[in-house]
Amino acid sequence: MPIKNRLAEMHDEITGWRRHLHAHPELMYDVHETAAFVVERLKEFGVDDITTGVGKTGVVAVIEGKTDTKGRVIGLRADMDALPIEEATGLDYASTVPGKMHACGHDGHTSMLLGAAKYLAETRNFDGKVVLIFQPAEEGGAGGLAMCKDGLMDRWGIQEVYGMHNMPGLPVGEFAIRPGALMASSDEFEIVVTGKGGHAAAPHEAVDTTLAAAQIVVTLQSVVSRTVDPIKRVVLTVGTFQTDSVASNVIAHTARLQGTVRTLDPEYRAIAEERVRRIAEDTASAFGASAEVTWTPGYPVTVNSEDETKHAAEAAAAVAGKVDDNVDPIMPSEDFAYMLEERPGAYIFLGNGDTAMCHHPAYNFDDDAIPAGCSWFAELVERRMPVA
Repeated sequence: MPIKNRLAEMHDEITGWRRHLHAHPELMYDVHETAAFVVERLKEFGVDDITTGVGKTGVVAVIEGKTDTKGRVIGLRADMDALPIEEATGLDYASTVPGKMHACGHDGHTSMLLGAAKYLAETRNFDGKVVLIFQPAEEGGAGGLAMCKDGLMDRWGIQEVYGMHNMPGLPVGEFAIRPGALMASSDEFEIVVTGKGGHAAAPHEAVDTTLAAAQIVVTLQSVVSRTVDPIKRVVLTVGTFQTDSVASNVIAHTARLQGTVRTLDPEYRAIAEERVRRIAEDTASAFGASAEVTWTPGYPVTVNSEDETKHAAEAAAAVAGKVDDNVDPIMPSEDFAYMLEERPGAYIFLGNGDTAMCHHPAYNFDDDAIPAGCSWFAELVERRMPVA
């Protein structure tokens, strides 16, 4: 079955929801207006139960099928939060909030799950229960983890869980997925190098932290090139380099480096941390300085389970006519990974066409993808829980 007719009929309505959300972005856990909008729509649809405040500001709703002979429960997740970015699209429905923007398409994800919810509440052509998960704080706040810690999986008896993210560069309405590692873990580090400040004309009387820190930056590149198996994927980036000097003739007393490590292999998360610490501390010591390393664990690797990936791909192929079921993994991270650590499930990419990349001020979710995304959610439910 291709795009579901009812969802094609609802396209304009769902687009209206999406553009409303786009114009009113909220950050992290402060998604009160977005959550209220979601709850209002769900009440209109006549879902069977709505719970708010899950994982601080998340919304969970239940739709019961025509029958429940097998006790099946499937979770469907969408993220609600925006990004601290100034929008540069010039759209007539652009963000009305300075410095905040839906630059990753979460407005589209939320709207597509709402569209699927309306369809499923109308038809109830399945045997079991659907748990709709509207999550806050995906963008750095670990809202998925917060909802899991609040008992999401056990409270609602979720057996399988599925999520979706738009993908610029993939043709609109097409799907891509793979079993196993799909998206990387993401950890952050900070290195503070301390030496002895002084006059630039007398470097022998100082301990030059800028030189030591620069050498640390260069040597850290060996973590990937000389520590990691060449067929594995690890990315290490030093994103900031700051000293406490504001003059060209001053040798800084301290230098601060911040960076990120991403990998598709949990083993290399531990290896990378150990290597970053040793390189920073030993390199600084070689220059007569010292280094203090702070390591902040982030999202884990997003790992799709084998069977659920197959189910997700079959639903995608039914909607779009084809699916790339062995797409290359990518190195951004995603906190849906926490849900996949608690239950088998799968995360799939939906094409957003030739648009700006996510997290870019000119990005915009392509509304033409809405019928396919909604249909995938609905098709997945009806295939996994067919009416008895």
